[in-house]
Amino acid sequence: MLMAVAPRVALSHGDVTPQPVDTTGLEALGSEWRTENPFRGNAAAVKIGMSAYNQNCARCHGIDAISGGIAPDLRALDDNAEGDAWFINRVRKGAMINGDVKMPPFENLMNQEAMWAIRAYIDSRPTE
Repeated sequence: MLMAVAPRVALSHGDVTPQPVDTTGLEALGSEWRTENPFRGNAAAVKIGMSAYNQNCARCHGIDAISGGIAPDLRALDDNAEGDAWFINRVRKGAMINGDVKMPPFENLMNQEAMWAIRAYIDSRPTE
């Protein structure tokens, strides 16, 4: 009997391939992970973050950062240090609930400049 084995790639989200994020124009943040968003209110980061969000996050978290119910509405996160810490930890490490991958980890797929740019974009979206 012949069996084909395919690698598991965020199966709870379908076959999702993270897209690269061009962070040209943003300050390089170095190798030590920040716990607060250094790009909050930065127009260039918001623009980069919008593109990165649409390519990597919208599938689950909703178009224009408005959740359709599959995943949490990220606009509801507090726009302070506590919200930043929750966001960066979840994006870096992902989330498993009852053994199911609810969100894949992006730590080895995306740099922190890209992650914080996405957070800057989410923070720019109205909650209404």
